[in-house]
Parts: sequence; C-alpha cells; structure tokens
Amino acid sequence: MEEPATSALDMLCSDIELFDAEKRIVQYILDHPRQASNMTSAALAQASGASEATVSRLSKRLGFNGYRSFQLSLNRDIAKERPGIAPSEISLDNVGGSLQTILSTKSSELEMTAQRLDHSELRATLRLLSEASIIQIVAVGNTIPVAMDAAFKFNQLGLRSITSEINEKASAFSLTLTKQDLLVLISNSGKSRRLMQIAQVARSNGVPIVLLTSETESPLVHMSDHVLTAVNRERLLTTREFQLSRIPLTFVVEALYYFLYSMLPDPKHHISLHESMMASDKKLDA
Repeated sequence: MEEPATSALDMLCSDIELFDAEKRIVQYILDHPRQASNMTSAALAQASGASEATVSRLSKRLGFNGYRSFQLSLNRDIAKERPGIAPSEISLDNVGGSLQTILSTKSSELEMTAQRLDHSELRATLRLLSEASIIQIVAVGNTIPVAMDAAFKFNQLGLRSITSEINEKASAFSLTLTKQDLLVLISNSGKSRRLMQIAQVARSNGVPIVLLTSETESPLVHMSDHVLTAVNRERLLTTREFQLSRIPLTFVVEALYYFLYSMLPDPKHHISLHESMMASDKKLDA
C-alpha cells in the first residue's frame, strides 16, 4: 500500500476549522499520540467522547481517504519522532525529559520545513527579492519580530527593506508600493484581516506578493503570487487554539538570507559597511 504523502501531525496542528466533537478527537490524539496511533476508529471515538462516524469524517476533513490512511500517516510521523515523554507531561517535575520533548518538537519543525519548502517557489521568491526596488515586510502580532529580523537581514545585504510594528504605518506605506517593489507578508494562520486588506490593495496596484505562513490553505495563500510554507507543531506543546512559535518562519527567513548571500554580487561589501556603522556601539567607553 502506498504511504500517504500528507503528514497526520501537521494536519492535526493546522488551523483548519473543526466542530466541537472533532476538536475533542484532535486533542485526544495530540495528548496521547502513541496510544491513538494503535487504536481502531471505534476505540478512538470512545476514548475521545465522539462517534465513530465523526472519526471517519475528521480523517477526510484532514485530507485523508479515510481513517486507515490517517492512521498510517500518524504511525509514520511517530516513527520519525525522537523518543521522549509525551508533550502533555512537560513539567518542572521532569526538567530533562521536558527539555528533550521541546527539542524534539522544534527539531522536527525545522527538519520538516526544510524538506517541504517548494524549490520553485523558493527560487521565484529569491528572484523577486533580489530584483525589487523596495521590499516591504508586513506582519501582525506574534510574527512581527520575524518581519523585523527579515528587514534587518535584507538591509544588511544591500536590499532596501522596510517594516514597522505600527499597523497604521505599515498600511500607509503599502499604498505607495509599485510593480517594481515587493510585498512580503508573514502570518502563521494566513487569516489576518489587516494583512488581507494590504494584500488586496497591493494586488490592485500590480505589486507582487510573497507569503510566509504555516498554513497551506488560507485566504492569504490565495491572494499571494508565491508562498513559502513552514511546518508549525506548536500545538503539540501548548494551546490547541493558537500557533505562537516563530522558529519555523525564522528558519525560512534565515534560508532566504543565506541563499541571497550566495547569489548577490557583493554581499560582503554591504555587510562590512553596515558593521562599520555599528562598530562604535560595540566598543566600551574608555
């Protein structure tokens, strides 16, 4: 039987809209992944307080042909995970084991992100970044630090980049972008209304749009010209309602930085100029 290409854990950690009974099943699986991977659909339904029909429907909503296909994918994901305590057991009572679980989850995020980055989308994004007159990077909430890091890195390489943690300033600047510029949006969920408003105006002005996100299906995905997707498994460690981790998206920014460094004509020169301006800040007063 051919292995399903979709990752069960990725889909369980995604931002897909679910009914209450489906949410209970998802939470049970994330809290007890190894036990759930060996359960029949009937046993999983009983353990999570749902019906067997709901288990089947959830499997299909997550992109699988049925529960058996979902179960195969879940087992495959678990086989790749490093041994450690269950995510629900993170506690100061077991600091070493908890740290190992966090490390395993974050390492898995980075490995899966690197494996799943679309190479053609990556090349197209790098071309747009290198050729843009101005790069505006916009994020809201938890991903604002990722946008600030990206702007800092791109400016280091000599690429004119701007971002702002002030929403009104970001919105106002986006109105000045032209076809020669580039709009980079960063959003884990891909559902920010403010980013959708900015994207809509940019599209009407012919501005190319690149999206960095953790969701493969969202309004912003369909509004963007190119999409770079990171794998976020934050929900294995914390809340099931929000994706707060910045590590996968930061990795995507790092990857863009190093590829740009390798392809731009004289990145060392721009970095040297930048460092020389910062040198006085790094010296202690006599």
